[in-house]
Amino acid sequence: MQEVLNIDEETLGLHLGLVGANIVLALFAMYLTRVWLMRGLKIAVSKTSSNWDDALFDAGFFKALSWLVPVVIVHLGSSVYAELNEDLGHVMKILIQLGLVFSVLRILSKFFDATLIIYKSLERSRVHPIKGYVQLLKILVNMTGIILIISILIQKSPIYLLSGLGAMTAVLMIIFKDTLLSLVASMQITTQKLIRVGDWIEVPGYKADGDVVDVALHTITVQNWDKTLVTIPTSQLINEGFKNWRGMSDSGGRRIKRHLLFDMRSVRFLETEELETLKRVQLLTPYLEERIGQIESWNKENEVDLDNVVNGRRLTNIGCFREYLQRYLENHPMIYKPGQMTFLVRQLQPTDKGLGIEIYVFTRDTRWVNYEAIQADIFDHILAVVDTFGLRVFQSPTDASLEKGLSEFVSQHS
Repeated sequence: MQEVLNIDEETLGLHLGLVGANIVLALFAMYLTRVWLMRGLKIAVSKTSSNWDDALFDAGFFKALSWLVPVVIVHLGSSVYAELNEDLGHVMKILIQLGLVFSVLRILSKFFDATLIIYKSLERSRVHPIKGYVQLLKILVNMTGIILIISILIQKSPIYLLSGLGAMTAVLMIIFKDTLLSLVASMQITTQKLIRVGDWIEVPGYKADGDVVDVALHTITVQNWDKTLVTIPTSQLINEGFKNWRGMSDSGGRRIKRHLLFDMRSVRFLETEELETLKRVQLLTPYLEERIGQIESWNKENEVDLDNVVNGRRLTNIGCFREYLQRYLENHPMIYKPGQMTFLVRQLQPTDKGLGIEIYVFTRDTRWVNYEAIQADIFDHILAVVDTFGLRVFQSPTDASLEKGLSEFVSQHS
């Protein structure tokens, strides 16, 4: 050993002691900073009013910073290794450089994480998410670190490696194809404000229907209403398309678009007695008094023979029913009135299922549970008042109705 190191025994013992002391000091400093110093920092951070130090601590920035302490201590004693053995000093120099690069990469990564934590606490983070850009920045920093690590290992300048990077462009394009596609899609989403955290979106191809909880570089995470999570590649989201319900939320109104089908055989003209009954319906009273007067005047002026129901003008049960729905919804406290938002009660194309009457209005409450309650209350009321107008709602026959009809037929013909 003494011949290899080419130094006397006394000097050898001194250098070995210094090397050992340097290593022990580095390990002790690492323990001291990563355990005791972190505990003190945690207490100090919790007592400050600033959010930055909390974010830095939670992200692990200070713990990553502590890795520099043993690296610096070993670096300060690096001359001892070189004096002990030239090759050993060269190896230690490389290890110190690698440790420094690794430490800086980790510190930068944790700093970016802390920045993201702080940004997410701001209201504007919902409109302009930056997680994708932070992830891209991390990739670029790590790529730079890899180049530096390789240059340290092969003892060549980083410029030497970068000079050959042009020949690897095609390979890098293939390797980072998904990242590049995700970057372009992420920029489209962010700059055009297509998706924000908290938006309700639907992506049928991925069975996603719920709130956006995370917008990253490569993926967008959606929490469905059943609390399951769906991860969608950012580039595929742009390619396949999606439905964003933000416009509904921002407008303050949520659409009700639903219809009922009526048996067309129940549609007919109303008799005088029936009109008198409907006049007692307060919402219809002004309408019927006005319309009956107009119709009677028109029929009288044109000398209409009212003995035949086909002649002249008459009110129908379905027409009065539509008018009632119109007035009922106009007076509903949770429905936007005509002129505020689209408001329509219309008749649909008759089909083999019957004649459809559709309601197309907007509720004042966009929250799902409240919206469903408002819609249910409206149609509960409609189904309850249908008989008042002599209408029958279409319903496909069931086993019970068929059995009842058959038994009635048998009893009538037995």
